[in-house]
Amino acid sequence: MSAAAIAAVVIGRNEGERLIRCLRSLQGQVQQLVYVDSGSTDGSADAARTLGAEVVALDLSQRFTAARARNAGLAALEAGIEFVQFVDGDCEVDPEWIATAADFMQAHPKAAVACGWRRERFPEMSVYNRLCDAEWDTPVGEAKACGGDALMRVAAVYTAGGYREGLIAGEEPELCLRLRRAGWQVWRLEAEMTLHDAQMLRFTQWWNRSRRAGHAFAEGAALHGTGPERHWVSETRRALLWGAVLPAGIMMAGLFNPALLLAALIYPAQVLRLSRPMGFEQALFTVLGKFAEAAGALEFYWRRWRGSARGILEYK
Repeated sequence: MSAAAIAAVVIGRNEGERLIRCLRSLQGQVQQLVYVDSGSTDGSADAARTLGAEVVALDLSQRFTAARARNAGLAALEAGIEFVQFVDGDCEVDPEWIATAADFMQAHPKAAVACGWRRERFPEMSVYNRLCDAEWDTPVGEAKACGGDALMRVAAVYTAGGYREGLIAGEEPELCLRLRRAGWQVWRLEAEMTLHDAQMLRFTQWWNRSRRAGHAFAEGAALHGTGPERHWVSETRRALLWGAVLPAGIMMAGLFNPALLLAALIYPAQVLRLSRPMGFEQALFTVLGKFAEAAGALEFYWRRWRGSARGILEYK
């Protein structure tokens, strides 16, 4: 099989040593290495240049999104690049991943995206890191979407129009949906891909991440929810039901009859129900997360009602 021309686009802001580790893991694996910097103040751009990366600095006058950064990296690719590995700057790429994924893509001409196992580097550091590690564990085979780390066929991404830059989160599933509608395939391979260093040590970090997910659910459903895929419709409904409608209903009922506040026991009951398949820790935060997701979804609807669906939560 002939060697493909491969590039890597790394995005980040103030990643420090994590960025250096990321860029070093890509040295010698790609023909072109691009780093897109979103206003770093820690010397990330200079460090990237020292490691041989081309640096694209995003215009500070515009709002940062990961989608905008990835598109900027895509625009910097040289002619003739067949595949591009998108990587978040807090990830280290496995030394065998790019060759494995490129071989698969060449053998499967309908494949536009290949992703593998993303694992947390320090899952033992916090419950929030462990939750991330569990989130990355998805089934192998043809998939609906990928995450931020993936090898993509450049021609397919160009044909689809690239990432939707206005999305504050959920940009990869939205792109994958458009790719699949155009007849392309998304695959998750049984291969190690990246080590991710979330550094999520505080509840507020986890809450904001979940809130951003809720915003992404609602915005994704607004964009594509009427299509045959029903993109993120059920996720949005679950978030609003468990995180907004039920709590409001229980509190209102309690105003008429305090005994009705006992209906709030539905939440510990839900935790116990979910504990059977996923364990207590993950079940507890799944239920808690619905409140954060509902807040993000309602935030999107409020802004859309006011005539602006611009998210207030920047990535990272």
